[in-house]
Amino acid sequence: MTVIDIVEFEIGSERYALDITLTREIVEMVPITPVPRAPAHIAGIINLRGEITNIINLNKILDLPETSNKNREDQKIIVLVPEAAEGSNTGIIVDDVHAVLQITDDEIDSMKGPLSNEAYVKGVIKIDDKEASETETGEKKRLIV
Repeated sequence: MTVIDIVEFEIGSERYALDITLTREIVEMVPITPVPRAPAHIAGIINLRGEITNIINLNKILDLPETSNKNREDQKIIVLVPEAAEGSNTGIIVDDVHAVLQITDDEIDSMKGPLSNEAYVKGVIKIDDKEASETETGEKKRLIV
């Protein structure tokens, strides 16, 4: 049984998780400079301690509604390690970062096949702790990894 550290974050009203080994750092939202003619999912670039970092808007990729202006101050940028982004400095915009959790690989319902490869989804984690809110059907919340 392998223990994995994950970063739990929120986009829209959904919770997601990312293997912490893919994360370089988490920074507060800063002004993003738009890049003309960039694809819609590219929010722009930032200068992070002298390094130009590409910023990706996951809302566009996941086809989720944009965050309201009122909540933008609460947003964070998860900066990925270069190896996770084909060698480039890349960050992703998230609405909030909730926690760093430890899970075992047994807790991940793995996904296989073209959907998991195309969507970069490793699986779904069932949260069993008492603080996890239940859905309307009584199921525990799940995190998409």
